[in-house]
Amino acid sequence: MVQQLKAIIFDLDGVITDTAEFHYLAWKAVSEELGIPFTRDFNEELKGVSRMESLEKILVLGGKQNDFTEREKVLLAERKNNHYCRLIEEITPKDLLPGIGDFLAEVKQRGIKIGLASVSKNAFTVMNHLNLTSEFDTIVDAAAIRNGKPDPEIFLRAADQLGIEPNACIGIEDAEAGVAAIKAAGMFAVGIGKAERLAQADLLYRTTKEMQFEEIYKAFISQK
Repeated sequence: MVQQLKAIIFDLDGVITDTAEFHYLAWKAVSEELGIPFTRDFNEELKGVSRMESLEKILVLGGKQNDFTEREKVLLAERKNNHYCRLIEEITPKDLLPGIGDFLAEVKQRGIKIGLASVSKNAFTVMNHLNLTSEFDTIVDAAAIRNGKPDPEIFLRAADQLGIEPNACIGIEDAEAGVAAIKAAGMFAVGIGKAERLAQADLLYRTTKEMQFEEIYKAFISQK
């Protein structure tokens, strides 16, 4: 029996809009304040990872994982978020990634529900700046979950709020941890990015502009 596609659940950063550069700049500012070198390559390891987990990775990178109390770590994470929030105030609908506007319109026109699964605590702020909040059937952010990606909780929560079984959903992600979360949730995974990082994806595109609904749908219904 061919499984019917009922929902597509999107990640935010790197899929709907590219706030990755803002995250990079914000983490770089905090890292340099701590005397920890921070590169774009290392920033790739933070994609799809929660704020506190990202901070822990940075502290380990600098050999400073035992230098701060839990309260001090919270304050460092808040400092990063303050940097980030100042940067995202400049986001507008023009900052949608190429092809995403048309892709979302086609999905909605076909009567397929759309959800957002973002570990960002600023997901609603970014979606509001993009004028997309009302276009999505559900939005799940970090405040609604206990476990970050690669745990499947956020995708399972989105499917539950949509009232749809996970195997009737497609998840779209640009991060290795995100693709792992989609697969762990029992969903079909579309990856956006490099094959070496997203090998677990069922279907891969280099950029959002290359995504084709019909191709994705055919791959979904032909899965074994």
